[in-house]
Amino acid sequence: MEAKVLVKDLYKSFTKLDVLKGISMEVDAGDVICIIGPSGSGKSTLLRCLNMLEVPSSGTVIIDGHEMTGKHANLNMMRRRIGMVFQQFNLFPHMTAKKNVMFAPVDLKLMNKKEAEEKALELLKRVGLSDKADSYPWQLSGGQQQRVAIARSLAMNPDVMLFDEPTSALDPEMIGEVLQVIKELAVGGMTMLIVTHEMKFARDISDRVIFMEDGIILEAGSPDVVFQNPREERTRKFLQLVQ
Repeated sequence: MEAKVLVKDLYKSFTKLDVLKGISMEVDAGDVICIIGPSGSGKSTLLRCLNMLEVPSSGTVIIDGHEMTGKHANLNMMRRRIGMVFQQFNLFPHMTAKKNVMFAPVDLKLMNKKEAEEKALELLKRVGLSDKADSYPWQLSGGQQQRVAIARSLAMNPDVMLFDEPTSALDPEMIGEVLQVIKELAVGGMTMLIVTHEMKFARDISDRVIFMEDGIILEAGSPDVVFQNPREERTRKFLQLVQ
């Protein structure tokens, strides 16, 4: 079976700073991969290279059989299949929750307004926000805004979802509601790569945990192995600090 996400020998440098130093990984359909590690280890840059928000310096990224790094890649078309949820919610402030979710499918002429509205309401229900469809972002809590952002990504029917520290901008009491939505997506079989500082969540949800340090994958394995019996001393030290 072909991997859903295939990364080969990925490098990324910003002028003289080498951020990714030869990342290779495979993600199968339905896998949930949590990426952990200290700040500055390249986790977010890796995610951004997967959908070409950052152009890799060298290496190959193939998602669902399409080479993102190919010279003639139709990135706009390919990105439709990749949902991305950021630390900041990036909602349109002048649009209601429903309109935020509807916007991309209508703008890209993938659905008419009626179809997009039905889909938006269905997705808002899925993330527990049926009663907030007509609310504007400023009327919503941080956790609610992030759940709208997740619904907005799902509106494009993505094959893969990328989450870049989706709870880092939230107050502690709002973190659980966002993590619950992500857990439900995992149960539904969504392929996901999640950069997170929530170690208990990573342990509970992951098929595989990747520990990054200084631009490389230092350790990867099942949550049980990485969290309870890590091979690398650096992984052990990191987990002692954050758990």
